[in-house]
Amino acid sequence: MPEKIYSETDEKMKKSLQVIQREFASLRTGKASASLLDNVKVDYHGTILPLNQVASVSAPEPRLLIVQAWDKSVVGEISKAIQKADLGLNPMVEGNIIRLPIPTLNEERRKELVKHCRKIAEEGKIAIRNIRRDANETLKKAEKSKAMSEDQQKKGMEKVQELTNSYNDKIDRLMATKEKEIMAV
Repeated sequence: MPEKIYSETDEKMKKSLQVIQREFASLRTGKASASLLDNVKVDYHGTILPLNQVASVSAPEPRLLIVQAWDKSVVGEISKAIQKADLGLNPMVEGNIIRLPIPTLNEERRKELVKHCRKIAEEGKIAIRNIRRDANETLKKAEKSKAMSEDQQKKGMEKVQELTNSYNDKIDRLMATKEKEIMAV
């Protein structure tokens, strides 16, 4: 029983960490990254699709993204979708290719991005704490229903706390890395 609780708790915490990693990846840091456009949705003949399903995205240079539409008729929609995504990018259309020069971030914008990253990290830590609370409640219920001993429950809670600390440390490391990346000029 305790092993099942640990593995479920670990899986939930892993998913929370992955959400944070995806959100961090989609933040603009001043250098080109295809993941910057992960949240862009395009109206493709009446169907809303993620950009990566209607075009390929590449970063041939540190300050340039190239979006190559697979269907020339959707280039205008892709350009509109990128502008609507409010990423601070100005699409330049050339045939079925869209060039996206990545402007350098000013100091104020970098500080705003760091604040936003801290908010994402804190939300992640809150999610981790909620998962810990749920696991601890499950352990308490199991002990009350005599499915496990009091010692097993205490050991279980300690193990859940270790998991929590481990994931919080991972979030802190992700945050530190992202902050360095954003503040690098």
